[in-house]
Amino acid sequence: MTSIESKSPWHLRGNWAPVQDELVEDQLFVEGAIPPELEGVYLRTGPNPKSGSSPHWFMGDGMVHGVRLSKGKAEWYRNRFVQTPHITDPNIDSMAGLEDLSRANANTHVVAHAGKILCLEEAHWPWQIDGELNTIGVENYGGDLTTSMTAHPKICPETGELLAFSYFSFESPYLTYLRVSSEGELIQMEGIEIPNMVMMHDFNVTRNYVIFMDLPLVLDLSLVETGVPFAFDPSAGARLGVMPRHGTNKDVQWFEIDPCYVFHPVNAHEEGETIVLHVSRQPEAFGKSSDDYAEVGRLWRWTIDLSLGTVTEEQIDDRPGDFGRVADKVVGLDAKYGYLMAMSGEGNSEEPVYGSALWKYDLRTGSCLEHHLGEQVRGGEPVFAADPNSEGEDEGWVIAIVHNELSNESRLIIVDAQDFESDPVAIVHLPRRVPYGAHGSWVPDSQIY
Repeated sequence: MTSIESKSPWHLRGNWAPVQDELVEDQLFVEGAIPPELEGVYLRTGPNPKSGSSPHWFMGDGMVHGVRLSKGKAEWYRNRFVQTPHITDPNIDSMAGLEDLSRANANTHVVAHAGKILCLEEAHWPWQIDGELNTIGVENYGGDLTTSMTAHPKICPETGELLAFSYFSFESPYLTYLRVSSEGELIQMEGIEIPNMVMMHDFNVTRNYVIFMDLPLVLDLSLVETGVPFAFDPSAGARLGVMPRHGTNKDVQWFEIDPCYVFHPVNAHEEGETIVLHVSRQPEAFGKSSDDYAEVGRLWRWTIDLSLGTVTEEQIDDRPGDFGRVADKVVGLDAKYGYLMAMSGEGNSEEPVYGSALWKYDLRTGSCLEHHLGEQVRGGEPVFAADPNSEGEDEGWVIAIVHNELSNESRLIIVDAQDFESDPVAIVHLPRRVPYGAHGSWVPDSQIY
């Protein structure tokens, strides 16, 4: 490590550091056998400042990495900057850019809905790309979307609706609920009153409800110059807001919980008069600064009793983990299995440390299977890709991009979800290191063509 690199912020060092070139490579070395049922593209985005520098990891420009799989082959790898105004017209003050909802970084998540692939963050509008990672343009639903949109919308497997929200508002009501039809039309925008502007990174849905997490990571404008302007303030309280999917502000039922923070839930579902949520809960966030990652989430179960007005909070496991996902077909339903990425380096506030394992939890019993990635191999978000010829919840594969710290090589691994502890069925060696990133999706061809 050079002396210059050692003095750089953690998100500009090692495999967190951005890459600047955009590649297309169709000669990929594959170990094992890629399941021929996988016809589509794996996409993952993350912050990657084109200038080579950014004041905080969250603020880097969005770069999407993609691997296309077809007929048992890895047809190509490619990476592209999302061509937002931050790339095409970068000379603007970052705070002034907040007023223009098109000036997104598009650096947090990639999802497919209504025949479109959307690149998302939480302070602006989504941006659309095609299946070959070319930028199409901003998506504001024909001008109907007048707020930002979360990076973590949920797509209902039964109705096809996209359910989302916006928290990036400096004035009351601070929160807006969004509902998009299966055809891609914005059909509901509902203001939800909460006491403060809080960083609400994610939320929960069930068959009939949405559940907002009003947690005390509260706006603090004194921190604007030093990073992300939010600070953990337990005196603000913590609560869960349950609202019928088609409801309004007056229908929200609020439930007090112990102060904590959740970046990512795993899933939620209904059981009679109760709602069960599985989340990666941590006691606080941004403890000393917005670059403090000393606290790491663990799997917890929250059970909301709608008739009694109570919440039961229960820790399921002591293993640190986050980036939880379930199969798309059971989002908001009674999923049996959840997939998480191990987090390590607890107590180390220098950087978030992606761990060397992926976990498959039985959400009903709390038991856990481990897929070990190897010595000095760090993980990525586990994304489930269903076998299109099967109906079972875990009949399919878990896909992730991982990185070997020793060789500085990145790979896409494909793990049989029903043989989770075994070696991957296929490893696609990528032609360049892929910086540690955020979220992504497996997008079958049937969703976009």
